[in-house]
Amino acid sequence: MSEPTREVYAELQEAFSHFNRALFDNALPPCLITLQRERRTYGYFSCQRFVHQSGECIDEIAMNPAYFGVRPIPATLSTLAHEMAHQWQFHHGKPGRRGYHNKEWAQRMEAIGLMPSNTGEPGGRKVGEQMTHYIIEDGPFARACAQLLTAPFTLSWCDRFPPYCPTVPPPAPMGGIDDPAGTDEGGAAPAPPAWGGLITAPPAAPVNRSNRLKYRCPTCGAQAWGKPGLRLLCGGEQCAAAEFEAVE
Repeated sequence: MSEPTREVYAELQEAFSHFNRALFDNALPPCLITLQRERRTYGYFSCQRFVHQSGECIDEIAMNPAYFGVRPIPATLSTLAHEMAHQWQFHHGKPGRRGYHNKEWAQRMEAIGLMPSNTGEPGGRKVGEQMTHYIIEDGPFARACAQLLTAPFTLSWCDRFPPYCPTVPPPAPMGGIDDPAGTDEGGAAPAPPAWGGLITAPPAAPVNRSNRLKYRCPTCGAQAWGKPGLRLLCGGEQCAAAEFEAVE
């Protein structure tokens, strides 16, 4: 019987180690790769996010498995390399302010064979708050990825219910959300043939028939239920009358 947890993370670790050697001269320290379903993002980098009992801190690179089944493997792996560029800048460069992709990051992306573009197409801006990229033909990443895929390497598991049905046009390029170091690239291709009919459209969201919404204070987390359109203020001592936010 297979061990899917070991299998998934071993594949991502193998890809990280391969690109660290091929694109970064092994300059990146170990990181903890996680699977996270952040909305409208393919992945993100978070510096020094995890701490060991010994006191050692390491970075996190998160990958969104919801898109594994609707993107070709090179596109998914380019997300990993994109976040590795953020990790490189954190340890060896000067990151921009929160969420901003600066010139140093853009230059490093080009050096590894990923062209930064806010549209995901040629001619887009190379720096900014929300950035995407496209793979440079016959660039370092394209060659390193091809080398990896000539080995017995694949991504063995994907989400059966991706965010969109692969038989319809994919959504526009997306920026990351709540990403301390930057966002990830967007755009997508039809579902890779390897998955065939194994994936399907996401299940329909449940209909709220109660005509009530959940509201949450963004500061202390207090919750309340009420009709849509309410404006609720939190009376907590440290909340400074923070306005409750509707929770989907």
